[in-house]
Amino acid sequence: MTIEAPLRAEEPELPDPEEVWEERPGWLGFFSTVDHKKIGIRYIVTAFTFFFIAGAMALVMRAQLAQPNNHVVSPEAYNQLFTMHGTIMIFLFNTPVLFGFGNYLMPLMLGSRDMAFPRLNAFGYWVFLGSGVFMLSSLIFGAAPDGGWFAYVPLTDKAFSPGINLDFWGLGVIFTGISTTVGAINFIVTAFKLRAPGMTVNRIPLMVWAFVATAFMVIFAVPSLTTAAGLLEADRLFGTAFYRPEAGGNVLLYQHLFWFWGHPEVYILFLPATGMVTTIITVFSGRRTAGYVWVASSFFAIAFISFGVWVHHMFATGIPTQATGMFAAASFVVSIPSGVMYMCWIGTMWGARPRFTVPMLFAIGFLVIFLLGGITGVMVASLPFDLQVTDSYFVVAHFHYVLNGAVVFPIFGALYYWIPKMTGRMLSERLGKWSFWTMVTSFNVTFFPMHLLGQRGMARRVYTYDRGLGWDFLNLIVSIGSVVFGIGTLLTLINIVISRRRGAPAGPDPWGADTLEWSTESPPREWNFMSSPIVNSAHPLWDQHPLPYVTATDGSVEERAQGPEGTAKREVAITTGFEATGDGLMEIPEPSLAPAVVGIGLFLLFVGVLLVGALIFWIGVAIGLVALTSWAWNCEVDKP
Repeated sequence: MTIEAPLRAEEPELPDPEEVWEERPGWLGFFSTVDHKKIGIRYIVTAFTFFFIAGAMALVMRAQLAQPNNHVVSPEAYNQLFTMHGTIMIFLFNTPVLFGFGNYLMPLMLGSRDMAFPRLNAFGYWVFLGSGVFMLSSLIFGAAPDGGWFAYVPLTDKAFSPGINLDFWGLGVIFTGISTTVGAINFIVTAFKLRAPGMTVNRIPLMVWAFVATAFMVIFAVPSLTTAAGLLEADRLFGTAFYRPEAGGNVLLYQHLFWFWGHPEVYILFLPATGMVTTIITVFSGRRTAGYVWVASSFFAIAFISFGVWVHHMFATGIPTQATGMFAAASFVVSIPSGVMYMCWIGTMWGARPRFTVPMLFAIGFLVIFLLGGITGVMVASLPFDLQVTDSYFVVAHFHYVLNGAVVFPIFGALYYWIPKMTGRMLSERLGKWSFWTMVTSFNVTFFPMHLLGQRGMARRVYTYDRGLGWDFLNLIVSIGSVVFGIGTLLTLINIVISRRRGAPAGPDPWGADTLEWSTESPPREWNFMSSPIVNSAHPLWDQHPLPYVTATDGSVEERAQGPEGTAKREVAITTGFEATGDGLMEIPEPSLAPAVVGIGLFLLFVGVLLVGALIFWIGVAIGLVALTSWAWNCEVDKP
């Protein structure tokens, strides 16, 4: 006789994560996704599309200036080209592409399954895309903005710019500012409330700290730009007099508002780039970041000091010398935390055996170019020197060393470093090194001679020039260098396209990196982590072997959300701000069309204001309100 063992109560099977996280097929899935990874990639792809458009505009401008008295384009077309080139690079490339990397990487670096506000994140992308289409559509109508990317009054007042050209600029800037602001809010909340258990504030990746500092700057700086553009549009469309002196306004009010955003904006772009460089140098030096606390503190020191230097853009406007002296001093002081970071990067590499991969080469290229741009930055912060070079090509050279070299080179390094994680395919090292050496050489050939042009008296924003001024040969060299630089960027684009089919499989961690995103598959699954990793170090993949994960399915609500049960229910645990312990539960919302539809409504609203068309305006308002109502109906699942 056999005795059967007593039956055990079977544990309930968890739903298949594939089904729980599945998105809608086809175009519905494209417009409704709230996956931070897909949204981040869309930011990057869209921003680089704008980058190449703006680059093509730059090449046309350089063709015009390659020889004296050229007639490649008309003066009116040239004004539109340099205005749109600067506007696209600042508003539609640099900030959005950096935010794209932040969107993709921050949850993965923090050990989370998504951003804190997934639908708001999707909304930010659609607003960015809509604002870009809005501004670029001005080219189709032959009414592109033509008052410079800074749109100084009174030249942009209705009396001097009677068309709708500058309205495209003013309304477009307000439009894209919405996207930047909601993205910044998302970064801050995600960094402080959705971290892996054990990731205390002194273990947060430095790149995340860079984005947090940037996000705080955005929140305080962008309202000033929005106000400046909003008052300009009020003067242009409704006849107000905020900037019209004859009616009691003040043209310098615009410059103060604009540059109160404009100089922090330099560091809004610079800080995420330094976060990328810090990450790359740490990994390829194979050692911990020298001065973790000093680097993180420098991010926030720069963020704070940068709000006190805006007047150094206005030294030539007649501001009293006592005031300009204070702002000049602040402009010198802001270089100190930058120097601290520079020494930490050198300290990280010192005594190590760096691997000179393509990402590392771009990081080192950044160090050289940033040093040159920083030196000229200190020069133009000096009042006597600045008065000599104001509105000359010296300023153009400095500006591009800072915003092109010191931002674009880290971005290209980031492409080579993180694209294997995004696509699962490695980029070609050989083609990447060709791209780097072409870019770094041609960049200096292009922009260094501009310093000499400025010292020889060539003014910025000139359409043409006469022979015999000593500018001919230097301008030809600059134009040739710009073409070669464009070729260098195209080599990376070709590399990315080829790698999609022929690239070697990347695997989870092809670089031997230290941060959590490299503990996942390449590319990561929709839920990022089946269970939340437990962090006991600032370099978890180097110090924790194997990396531990939350396994409890019968513990607290937070433990269940951090384990497999959370993956089966689209859940993630909220953690405390400092110690990263359980503090509640957030349900990750289902895909929704509402963010995209609200973006469409906003687009129609701005088109209606531009055309002063009441019907289009109210259609946009109606669409936006209906979509917002649908969005808010289940808003409890979209807030931590």
